[in-house]
Amino acid sequence: MTSYVSHTTIDCADAFTLSRWWQSVLDYREDADDPNEPGHEECLIMSADGRHRLLFIEVPDVKQVKNRIHLDLRPAEGTRDEELGRLTEHGATVVSDLRKPDGTGWVVLADPEGNEFCILRSEAEVAASRRP
Repeated sequence: MTSYVSHTTIDCADAFTLSRWWQSVLDYREDADDPNEPGHEECLIMSADGRHRLLFIEVPDVKQVKNRIHLDLRPAEGTRDEELGRLTEHGATVVSDLRKPDGTGWVVLADPEGNEFCILRSEAEVAASRRP
């Protein structure tokens, strides 16, 4: 017997607003049978195929320390640096820039409520760096 991850839960102050932010970052959708509304204390979004889900739950506590679990994002198109530009224009803030001169590394960002996540190189960038 095994288990599977039903969804990843993110504690937040405003579930609707933060779910909308992540929905546009990831091009996710909400459940058409249970749409998210302003004032909802729980808001669920999911990938187009429904296999990955994020649940935003309002909690009274404010974020105090570094996340113990975070999302690592990889650009579906373009480069890490192009996606970094898109995300910062969208309201993410850079927490730590861990890119290296050889092109490896990542950038740690925070969403509008301070939840940290990373942006990695795209699959194409990784593949190109492996070619002789």
